[in-house]
Amino acid sequence: MLNYFKNILTGFWSLLVGMKVTLKFFFKPAITMQYPDEKWQMPERSRGMLYLHIDKCIGCLACARACPDNDLEIETHRGEDKKLVLDKFSWCADRCAYCGLCVDPCPTDAIVFKTDYEWSVYRRKELYIDLLKKGKEPKK
Repeated sequence: MLNYFKNILTGFWSLLVGMKVTLKFFFKPAITMQYPDEKWQMPERSRGMLYLHIDKCIGCLACARACPDNDLEIETHRGEDKKLVLDKFSWCADRCAYCGLCVDPCPTDAIVFKTDYEWSVYRRKELYIDLLKKGKEPKK
């Protein structure tokens, strides 16, 4: 009989300790972000979507050679003025390691990672992104 009351007191004490922790956080302001209405401000150096400044790109293929996963496909041809003209610049985002090794060797800073993080898709083939068609200038 004594063991029965001891178990009741131990359970009640455990409940009080748990409620102490709960009440400690109950009166503090919530830190939960209401996602669709509020969005995280990503750090400046975070890596999200890859963007290409088409006007700056000279087609040197340095970014494609530096990519360890071979995620960049670039096709060029010589124009009438003997400069390289981009025909294709695509990025395979599902294989990308987001290491930034493709950004560093670019002599004209034409390829950059932006802080966009909302670009989920339903099909894997939608992660093969043609950066020439995506847009001329990246959004800030």
